[in-house]
Amino acid sequence: MNPNRFHLTLASAGRPVMQGWWALEATARDLLPVWVGSWGTLPDCRVTLVDEETGETLTTWPGKP
Repeated sequence: MNPNRFHLTLASAGRPVMQGWWALEATARDLLPVWVGSWGTLPDCRVTLVDEETGETLTTWPGKP
């Protein structure tokens, strides 16, 4: 199990503010709404979850229009 597979990034105004890596996708997905609730009011806030093994973006907040 890769402990750094699921990468969560919080950016504000296009710059990274906070990052975290988890082995389990479920853990990273559970933390996404926590991050949005805590820091979602930052200017131009964006939270992205990426599978580092495949390079796939799994989800973003806010979602695509």
